[in-house]
Amino acid sequence: MTSTEAFDAVQIISIKRDKGTLSPEQIDWTIDAYTRGVIAEEQMAALNMAILLNGMDRSEISRWTSAMIASGERMDFSSLTTPDGGRKATSDKHSTGGVGDKITLPLAPLVAVFGVAVPQLSGRGLGHTGGTLDKLEAIPGWRANLSNDEIMAQLQDVGAVICAAGSGLAPADKKLYALRDVTGTVEAIPLIASSIMSKKIAEGTGSLVLDVKVGSGAFMKDEARARELAETMVALGKDAGVHTVALITDMSTPLGLTAGNAIEVEESVEVLSGGGPEDVVELTVRLAEEMLAGAGIHDADPAAALKDGRAMDVWNRMIEAQGGDPRAALPVAKESEVVYAPAEGVLVELDALSVGVAAWRLGAGRARKEDQVQAGAGVRLHAKPGALVRAGEPLMTLLTDTPEKFPRAKEALQDAVVIAPEGSRPARQLIIDRIA
Repeated sequence: MTSTEAFDAVQIISIKRDKGTLSPEQIDWTIDAYTRGVIAEEQMAALNMAILLNGMDRSEISRWTSAMIASGERMDFSSLTTPDGGRKATSDKHSTGGVGDKITLPLAPLVAVFGVAVPQLSGRGLGHTGGTLDKLEAIPGWRANLSNDEIMAQLQDVGAVICAAGSGLAPADKKLYALRDVTGTVEAIPLIASSIMSKKIAEGTGSLVLDVKVGSGAFMKDEARARELAETMVALGKDAGVHTVALITDMSTPLGLTAGNAIEVEESVEVLSGGGPEDVVELTVRLAEEMLAGAGIHDADPAAALKDGRAMDVWNRMIEAQGGDPRAALPVAKESEVVYAPAEGVLVELDALSVGVAAWRLGAGRARKEDQVQAGAGVRLHAKPGALVRAGEPLMTLLTDTPEKFPRAKEALQDAVVIAPEGSRPARQLIIDRIA
């Protein structure tokens, strides 16, 4: 530290250690000094742990988020125009991640059908939760990295873009996230909320819908903590002037019938063709309604736009604009192995975490950010909770290019399934609550 620094790291750490409140000036300095390398990694790790243990109030989280936004550039979509020369509304969605969560793929083109621009800046998977970019990269030729000019041109022409976030958006968050990941502080709600919202606010969208997952396959296992996270992020959006709504949704069971990359693209195309699993369609339509409402459109019928082909038309244009061939054959795993039902009865539980870990071990996910994924790997489900199954019937098919991965994937599935006598059919509440 030089003599010109306004504060020092030990002072900041001590305040949070002792359950104090950081001033706006202290927060601004902390984020800036960490980004510049003035605050050492071990000092920021100590501060993160103090925040995890002692929390932050709303004003602190809001200022922390603003300081992270200020560490980089902000995108501006005000130049996007409607056919009649008006200003085009923008709306975005963020999911906290889950198993089989391919909703972004059909959702972005669906919302764009109604003239709303969807700048969906997405990420890659890590661990058992899949990444949107990994899924789309299963499409031959498709590219994730676009310049800001390319993003703007595609939003103007097509209306939707799904791509990687540029390094210029909230660079402080990128540095902080990597540190949290290796210091046991990922779970700190103030840091989760500010991480997500700093990027989304810097992205410049006019309205935002948050899909906060809860259950075994989600980051948040407990509904009370999921609600706290949702409420915190909605408040941050409001403080920043961004219309923000959150849905708390169930992730105790995988979404749809696939968990992987190419197979999730395949299922997304089924939804865009007017079919697909009921839960994927339900959540896609509900999130589309929320995104359109945030953009001021209340009389749209997104379910109809899935069935009549309009959303598929936008999908094809969106994929082609990023170099992909939407009609090309998707990669197929070289090897497969079937998991059979051990008994007869009603499938009452299909644990999302177990399926996600199995898909990950088969090669669909990565343990480190530099790892490669197998496009064709994953788990294809043949039954969901509520279905009547018979002993010896296929429950799921495991897919991989490397058959030596099957044993560990099957280990993950040992306690994934609960089958009960007939008559015990569970009712799944997919959308648990709405926070606005």
